[in-house]
Amino acid sequence: MYRDTLGGMPRTSFRSAAAEIAERDTVMAELMARTGPFRLPRPTTDHFAALAESILYQQLAGAAAAAIHRRFVALFDGSLTPKSVLSLSEKRLRSAGLSGSKAASIRDLAAKVDDGTVPLERIERLPDEEIITRLSVVRGIGRWTAEMFLIFQLRRLDVWPVDDYGMRQGWTLAYGLPELPKPKELHAEGDRFRPYRTVVAWYCWQAVHESRAKPGAGRG
Repeated sequence: MYRDTLGGMPRTSFRSAAAEIAERDTVMAELMARTGPFRLPRPTTDHFAALAESILYQQLAGAAAAAIHRRFVALFDGSLTPKSVLSLSEKRLRSAGLSGSKAASIRDLAAKVDDGTVPLERIERLPDEEIITRLSVVRGIGRWTAEMFLIFQLRRLDVWPVDDYGMRQGWTLAYGLPELPKPKELHAEGDRFRPYRTVVAWYCWQAVHESRAKPGAGRG
């Protein structure tokens, strides 16, 4: 049972949220039956570390990003904090493989968390849109990164990342559409799935994985 809280109210379990979506939409129900139960990885215990990792992973392939992330974490000998980041020079950060822009973004995140501009303590008590607004003042963190934080770190169930290419691609595959929907079109489609749009987004990603796993996928 998922028992995180927002405003003192218990949150719906993953299973109950998925069951509700399946009842509303036969396409989603069929996709669920093929790809398995809705699940999210266990979040890290530290919000700052999670945001730093999300910045590092932007626009990089998984293996390359993972290698850079390992080297980045190793710089701090198990003590990754805003102050420890600020104590290192940009040159030292870049020695782990970070680009200049990513090093600047992580230092900006550290500075804004350290001075209270971005208060991460108890951020899970805030509504989704307020969290997105607060995080978006950091260089390198836009709406998409904030939405991924909401889904994978805070495990919010009603996030609808319409700018995510993978989600748009998965929606196209699931519903057999001739072309990708525009973000504005997909935004409207999501209304019927409130307050469990995260579940639908996750299954759109599963539709992409399913498509890639089919025999002959990716062959010309």
